[in-house]
Amino acid sequence: QVQLVESGGGLVQAGGSLRLSCAASGGDFSNYAMGWFRQAPGKEREFVGAVNWSGGSTRYADSVKGRFIISRDNAKNTVYLQMNGLKPEDTAVYYCAKDRTSSFIRSSVRPADFGSWGQGTQVTVSS
Repeated sequence: QVQLVESGGGLVQAGGSLRLSCAASGGDFSNYAMGWFRQAPGKEREFVGAVNWSGGSTRYADSVKGRFIISRDNAKNTVYLQMNGLKPEDTAVYYCAKDRTSSFIRSSVRPADFGSWGQGTQVTVSS
């Protein structure tokens, strides 16, 4: 079972940037797609973006497309989420997760398809 630890969250002003990291240990990381999700208070966990096993393919939620970039370094067992142009509505706890079985990004990305969730990192964007 892969263990995931997110880092890099914090408080930033609107328009600013943050880079989240998700470090994996204890299992097979490089053969699976990885996802980033977020959950704001009182809301359901929502998809942010995903990357395939090699890093060659990514997909984003419409709400972050053009502002967020996902990448991965399999040699370091780490996946990243570069967040630019942050908005107050991006405030949430951000989680990374490993796809249960797929190396590729699924046609429909759902939290239920991911296992090995991290503990989350808080991102707060002030207006």
